[in-house]
Amino acid sequence: MAAREIDHQAPEPPYRQIAADLTAEIERGDLAPGRPIPSESQLCQRYGVARNTVRSAVSVLRENGLVYTVPQRGTYVRDRSEPVGEST
Repeated sequence: MAAREIDHQAPEPPYRQIAADLTAEIERGDLAPGRPIPSESQLCQRYGVARNTVRSAVSVLRENGLVYTVPQRGTYVRDRSEPVGEST
């Protein structure tokens, strides 16, 4: 899972670049359904960005129905064969 380098000069904000990178990993199957995505601190290190940037990127994934968050446990890849309202 090689991270895409963030282009801070690009018109697309860093959080959108990270969301696009993670979306591609989910679609390729690198991040499998039911499995956790890397933690916020891991993603901060991986992309060299602040925690708020990572949180915004994960929020985009959640809004797009790609992941769901379980409080105190983490964020997991949604099984896309399930309807969006079925998983926690």
